Amino acid sequence: MSKNFWKNLKRPIFALAPMEDVTDCAFREMFTKYGKPDVIYTEFVSTEGLMHPEGRKKLAIDLKFTQIQRPMVAQIWGANPDKFRAVAEYIASLGFDGIDINMGCPQSKEIQVGACAALIRDHDLAVKIIKATQKGAGGLPVSVKTRLGYSKLDEMEDWVKCLLGTGIAELTLHARTKQEMSKVPAHWDKIAEAVKIRDSVKSETLILGNGDVLSRQDSLDKIAMTGADGVMIGRAAFGNPWLFREDGYQPSVKERLTVMLEHAELFEQMFAGIKNFAIMKKHFKAYAGGFDGAAELRQQLMESKDLEETKIIVEKFLAGHGETFLTN
Repeated sequence: MSKNFWKNLKRPIFALAPMEDVTDCAFREMFTKYGKPDVIYTEFVSTEGLMHPEGRKKLAIDLKFTQIQRPMVAQIWGANPDKFRAVAEYIASLGFDGIDINMGCPQSKEIQVGACAALIRDHDLAVKIIKATQKGAGGLPVSVKTRLGYSKLDEMEDWVKCLLGTGIAELTLHARTKQEMSKVPAHWDKIAEAVKIRDSVKSETLILGNGDVLSRQDSLDKIAMTGADGVMIGRAAFGNPWLFREDGYQPSVKERLTVMLEHAELFEQMFAGIKNFAIMKKHFKAYAGGFDGAAELRQQLMESKDLEETKIIVEKFLAGHGETFLTN
């Protein structure tokens, strides 16, 4: 794979979004097996934490990936350009294919330290961070994930031009402002505007849209509408590692629950004693939905304490429904 893997990807591009306490190595591995996207990201990782010896030991698990997950992008966040440069050097040494900078997370703890979406209001610092990351990345492509603006949609043009001016390889735009969080429908018309801005300044930066993408077909519709190079999908991926398949495959309920157990087993293998098994429950809610008896099953799964108890619950459920869930 070349240094800038983005240039080698076919269009349209489908990316699995980085999500905290979601896109760990086990989650990503399920997608590589059942419907691999074109690009996969780690959870977002603090540059401050990675620059501290004890913090680096703790966060190493968030940078774990397997070879079949490539191209693999590490997403980082922070507010200190010097630390971004040093962390970029470290990430490059781990064999990642790219580095992504989170400039869109709207959570208050990140905003308070001047990181993530706070950078939308500090273009000078944002540019310094990107340049420092590019310098430390050793030729790896550097990308940015951000939002349309901080509090107003009309902030987008200046913000996008600022980012494009740094020569980043790819720009993912969550089609809402920081203030909007996820409380309003995504403004996909603004993604189309961003593409026009990119073309008007003759930038080679790829643009991916993000927000309210429901399926692969919905992705194709949004790409056609906006002219974007691809999409990044987050919430719709929960409990659906088949999401990115081109054939539109829909698993039976039995298969969904069997894969859910496989996911839970892999999580336990990778993170036993490191991460709490309760993290899996958000995935259980997604896998176990949309069929007769799902509500009762979810309630039982929410009360399960470990992998073995989860297996027993699912096995009893499937046994009690006979052949009902063998087909779609």
